[in-house]
Amino acid sequence: MKMSISKSINRTDAKGKIWGETPYLGDIAFDNPLYVKTVRSNQSHARISAIHIPTLPEGYWVIDKSHIPGKNYMKTVVSDHPILAEDEVLYIGQPILLVAGPDREKVYGLSKEIRIDYEPLPAVYTLEESEKQGMVFTDYTLSKGNPVEAFSQAEKILQDEYSTGLQEHVYLEPQGMAAEFKEDTVFVYGSMQCPFYVEEALTEALNMPADKIRVIQTTTGGAFGGKEEFPSLIACHVAIATCVTGHPVILIYDRDEDILSTTKRHPSLVRYKVGLDKNNTLTVLDIDILYNAGAYAGISPVVLQRGIFSSTNVYNFQHIRVRGRNFRTHTVPSGAFRGFGAPQSIFAMEMLMHNIAISLGLEPIDFKMKHCLKQGDTSCTGGKIHDKIILPELLERALTLSEYRKKIQTHKPFTGIGLSLFLHGCGFTGNGEQTIRGKIILQKKGKDVLIKVSSVEMGQGADTILRKIVAHTLELPIHHVQCEVRDTGLIPDSGPTVASRTVMIVGGLLQKAAEEMKSRWDTEENLEISKVYHHPDFLVWDNDTFTGNAYPTYSWGVNVAEVAIDPISYAIQVKKITAVYDVGRAIDERTLRGQMEGGIVQGMGWATIEVMHADEGTLVQRTLTDYKIPTSTDIPDIVCDFIENPYEFGPFGAKCAGELPFTGPAPAIAAAVSNALGIPIKELPITPEKLLEMKNDED
Repeated sequence: MKMSISKSINRTDAKGKIWGETPYLGDIAFDNPLYVKTVRSNQSHARISAIHIPTLPEGYWVIDKSHIPGKNYMKTVVSDHPILAEDEVLYIGQPILLVAGPDREKVYGLSKEIRIDYEPLPAVYTLEESEKQGMVFTDYTLSKGNPVEAFSQAEKILQDEYSTGLQEHVYLEPQGMAAEFKEDTVFVYGSMQCPFYVEEALTEALNMPADKIRVIQTTTGGAFGGKEEFPSLIACHVAIATCVTGHPVILIYDRDEDILSTTKRHPSLVRYKVGLDKNNTLTVLDIDILYNAGAYAGISPVVLQRGIFSSTNVYNFQHIRVRGRNFRTHTVPSGAFRGFGAPQSIFAMEMLMHNIAISLGLEPIDFKMKHCLKQGDTSCTGGKIHDKIILPELLERALTLSEYRKKIQTHKPFTGIGLSLFLHGCGFTGNGEQTIRGKIILQKKGKDVLIKVSSVEMGQGADTILRKIVAHTLELPIHHVQCEVRDTGLIPDSGPTVASRTVMIVGGLLQKAAEEMKSRWDTEENLEISKVYHHPDFLVWDNDTFTGNAYPTYSWGVNVAEVAIDPISYAIQVKKITAVYDVGRAIDERTLRGQMEGGIVQGMGWATIEVMHADEGTLVQRTLTDYKIPTSTDIPDIVCDFIENPYEFGPFGAKCAGELPFTGPAPAIAAAVSNALGIPIKELPITPEKLLEMKNDED
């Protein structure tokens, strides 16, 4: 008997008190399930010449590309990743076969007995190599003003470059999916951010209509973007396996397999050529952004778009040219990750501004604020900033809370303080929200209200926030408002849970629906109201030229980081981070603080200890023994504050929040390390080995 995933398990303790336990995918019981193991490539680039399969016991299956009834490509932005490998593999860890059977250990054993013969092919592993060979997936450019003329008039021209590395998501719950065939419908269950992305991928892979497919989100133990597009691949695996075997199937990765085979943050290289006038004002920039997409393009084009649209960060430059390129390498594909391409380009811009200021003998804060955007200015894409920008207020609050001015003057050797300014574009890039046309449904049944949206709860507090928006609008106790299970057969497509759009876009629609429901509350016992999102009329966007309003609005932040560096080992200890944000208005400040503090710690890890290298396509740090993330003992003193600046079109004035806090810590920490050691920081992560090497080169 399968347990309903829409209910928690209630257990009674010895004193009779009832405690709720939330079931994850691995807790769900299916009738006579089969377990699935993925057989993967151990070559970074090779042709498959032969596959040798042992004799299978009765009730066991090996599933390959020939079992796929529809298209053998996972549907996403660029649908180029095979569900199961064709004749060629392009990265270590690429899925080739599936083994299914009733005994998990025997399935794992059989998978190890399968032998695959390969003919090795030339492989490329680095951005620099890929650039030399012209292995470009996507190539975008945008411009503003007249950069050619501006360079000809510049008093000084400087060039520099900055780089960032891989990052692993390390969500608490590894990737997992299950599937079963009931009557004439395929049901797929799993840990995911985007149920309708999964449904769309399944319709193509199974060659079935959407009304014969049900995708149901189970409790999701963290995601950070790692469960945006990747679950579509595993969902195709389990759906095909259940169709082939006629049994329910379960596929849950262990941690090592998750690290080996799932998407990572895009490594980056950002090159600058900049011009300054005689007053040391930065007048023109030429920016070249290179992202390592890995073996397949996948979702990388839109990651790159956010990277280039965020490339000037909080600054107003009249003349710019930005080029962005995604490159293929024979490494695990890169994908969605908190910040979605913006942290890489913003880190580079912040450190460029910091290092130019230091080289000119200027205070970085003064140099940065001299160039900051103001209301009425235009972004790098030429879109007018319609909303009030309160960066000066955010900065002053952060300087006061951190005592920055005093500490920058009095810091001791091997201690430092640094500051970053940053933003995040709210919602989908360009006309994305218009294309999605996210829909919500609000149902009234007596005194209770049901929210029907596809925005998922994955630990970020979405259910609480959306219920609070509706309950407050209707003036109801919150226990009268519930969220429907994220089941594509029961909910509308309100868009994926990405791009920090849930509260501002989906919550905004729910507020409007609740306002209408309130006006009809006393006259209608049962009521259903739906709303579809539309951009404010004054926003314009041309996707062919990348001009106009890339985002409806922006959230803003200031971080101040304080570090201590061991004078012998050069290990970095982040002592304190002061963070001040404009996210419009907080719907639930406790949840918001949790988001901000979590994002700060995750960004700190990216900046310092999260080292991941691929040696000829093989991840060196492929377990949590080797790949270090911040622990509770590494968390610095965090001071977090907010200044309200309500957004007209957000629910109660709320803007985006979830991705914003990740972006600020890295450049603030890098500036603090630079302050402590007197050297420019241009690469992430900042490791003791690199610092020692830089100091030795300086000496």
